[in-house]
Amino acid sequence: MPSHFHRHQTDEPSAVMHGHQGHLHEALQNLFFGGRRPAVYRRLAVLSGAKPRDRVLDVGCGSGYLSRAMARAVGPEGSVLGVDPSEEAIDSARRLAPRSNCTFAPGRAEELGDADGTYDVVVTSLVLHHLPEPMRPRAVAEMFRVLRPGGRLLVAEFRPPTSRLGSLLFRPFMSSPMQHNPLEMLEPMVRGAGFEVLGTGDLRPWIRYVQAGKPVA
Repeated sequence: MPSHFHRHQTDEPSAVMHGHQGHLHEALQNLFFGGRRPAVYRRLAVLSGAKPRDRVLDVGCGSGYLSRAMARAVGPEGSVLGVDPSEEAIDSARRLAPRSNCTFAPGRAEELGDADGTYDVVVTSLVLHHLPEPMRPRAVAEMFRVLRPGGRLLVAEFRPPTSRLGSLLFRPFMSSPMQHNPLEMLEPMVRGAGFEVLGTGDLRPWIRYVQAGKPVA
């Protein structure tokens, strides 16, 4: 299932769809995306607006799949830091990341350890629905804080199946927060943190994204 997960939730299935055993975990994610995972994450990197030499933070990086895509986007003179509260996820991400410009550390979305204005781009993928609802605005506010003025935010969230067949097939593998992910709240939450929303859209099969910018003044 989605590659990024937080331990705030205790009802997430872990053994099958949220496996964290390195390459096995990666194979499960690729299967879930129906072969489209590389294309989806390349597109997310483009949508983030990241440029060569940018400093990027990936919040809730999990095994680091998006972090590695961002590292390619910013090039060897840029940098990407992926943070996740799961030590196992961080260990897996470190094993899978060959690039020196891509590093990982423990960290929580609602309490980032960086100074104000540290990053040019902040990304987060398949993370917010795992947080308790009252904590989600706090996490987005933290992303706003660590971005420099003029910096870019990309939030990618799980889009539940809309067809009856899709719902029946995947319901056994989805937690309640995934089945009832309130995507209509994404834009208001991002705006409420102070961001200017620049764009929204869907990527097949399971992604809704919001692009935003931190005002300069």
